[in-house]
Amino acid sequence: MYAIVETGGKQFKVSQGDTIYVEKLEGEVGSSITLDKVHLVQTDGTVRVGSPIVEGAKVVAKVVEHGRGKKIIVFKYKAKKNYHKKQGHRQPYTKLTIESIEA
Repeated sequence: MYAIVETGGKQFKVSQGDTIYVEKLEGEVGSSITLDKVHLVQTDGTVRVGSPIVEGAKVVAKVVEHGRGKKIIVFKYKAKKNYHKKQGHRQPYTKLTIESIEA
């Protein structure tokens, strides 16, 4: 059994017990979050595809931790103009463990 869910503008293929890293979500560590934007659900060989979402389907996930990703360097410059700017950025994330898929 698996599902395709959307959160933070990205889509993830999830099964029960999977761990995924998504864009930061509100919620305390240890609490449960319901993901309602389910685009596809596969159960027992049957596939239900939504248009755009599957009615009545949801994925329940548990918040494991919040964190920040690896630093990326953003470097801007203009040739021959003595302009350069160096910035770092760390994207916040939420680590989720999928508890159940309800279709």
